[in-house]
Amino acid sequence: MRIKKISEVLGNRVYTDSGDFFGEIEEANLSDNRIDGWRIRVGSGVVSMIGGAKGVIIPHQFVKAIGDVFLINKSALPSTDSSLEEVSEE
Repeated sequence: MRIKKISEVLGNRVYTDSGDFFGEIEEANLSDNRIDGWRIRVGSGVVSMIGGAKGVIIPHQFVKAIGDVFLINKSALPSTDSSLEEVSEE
């Protein structure tokens, strides 16, 4: 098993487990020296689905695989606008 550095996965494309493109990894959120979640800048096709937010934070427990691309559980996708954590433009 090859261990990846966080810097190696930034910018990787994110897909759902059903094969739909979701966005790109922008940043990792760390807590107590462990990955807590991933900040994902969503693709243009997803923005309308999530209420116009520029991105979302997906908890690490919903990541199914990390390789050349990220795979996340489709159940991790927000179903309502109130469950979103907006990503501010920096």
